Amino acid sequence: MVFFNTKKPYLSLILPLIKIVLDTYKKYLALRGCLNFTIKYHIMARKHKQNRKNRSGVVFSTNPDFEYEYEQDEVQETLPAADQKLKVSLDRKRRKGKTVTLIEGFVGTEEDLKSLGKLLKSKCGVGGSAKDGEIIVQGDCKLKVIGLLKDMGYSKTR
Repeated sequence: MVFFNTKKPYLSLILPLIKIVLDTYKKYLALRGCLNFTIKYHIMARKHKQNRKNRSGVVFSTNPDFEYEYEQDEVQETLPAADQKLKVSLDRKRRKGKTVTLIEGFVGTEEDLKSLGKLLKSKCGVGGSAKDGEIIVQGDCKLKVIGLLKDMGYSKTR
């Protein structure tokens, strides 16, 4: 079984060639006495199933005992508030000209990031989001956010 992302037009042209190469390679290895082999290829379907998402690049294997190796996400512990180096800035890029306050540099779990984001949004009285290690607060609330963060113990905020 070969996993490829066939939504890319160039891959539909390459797939028959790859199949021929794989079949030829299988025959070559069978003649040499190697019955079990594994082929790594980096064009993988990464969005089809959750268990396929974190595979380490293996596409094809004839080994019946082969186990896929999955990449493990490391869980980061949340640093204390005094050790966090948060950067607060105003941003307009990719936001249709609307100004947002961007808080970057948070090191910790997603739950702590979301709780801090929720607290800042409620104190400023605006909306926003918290994901990928950054908090987005709608509007120009830079001075208010810096004051709130310093009151909460984030002393290295700039």
